[in-house]
Amino acid sequence: MFTGLVREVGRVASFEGGRLVVECSTVAKLGDSVALDGVCLTVVDGSTSSLSFDVVPETVARVKPFRERVNVEPALRAGEPLGGHYVQGHVDGVGTIVAVTPEGDGARIEIAAPELSRYLVEKGSIAVDGVSLTVAALTEDGFEVALIPHTLELTTLGGRVAGDLVNLEADVLAKYVEKLLPSLVGAASRPAKPASGAA
Repeated sequence: MFTGLVREVGRVASFEGGRLVVECSTVAKLGDSVALDGVCLTVVDGSTSSLSFDVVPETVARVKPFRERVNVEPALRAGEPLGGHYVQGHVDGVGTIVAVTPEGDGARIEIAAPELSRYLVEKGSIAVDGVSLTVAALTEDGFEVALIPHTLELTTLGGRVAGDLVNLEADVLAKYVEKLLPSLVGAASRPAKPASGAA
């Protein structure tokens, strides 16, 4: 489990034969979970300057390509504050940046993600490349987020331009509601059973 609060930006040193090596200062041991651009991966080798991960074809097929720079966040530990929102590191889809517009010292980013629109609500949560953000507005085929200077400076989102791909994870609560809603609606439409012993 993660919070979407990026600890640092790492550099992809190599990605060959399914083995991904990222140079970063995050300390993690064998078997620890670390999110890279919002993708939960397991550490298979670590040192003081890099972490290694095995990436299976299923992951490669469902996420955007790992770029030169990636957002790094170690898993949330018991007792740590939850400053963002619950992020699982399970990418729901890949969105495309439509526009990046300066907004004061920050920026507003529009992202096309039609396959995830059913999970999005204004002021709801969304993880973009592993960064916990608030949906500022809904668009015809996606959404907009407003980024403060701190986020632009300390994550890879500060270097994003129109046409770039981003990993997206919708709020897990929205996915559970979608799964439960049909059974709840069905139960509500069925006539109530008479109480036991009723005439």
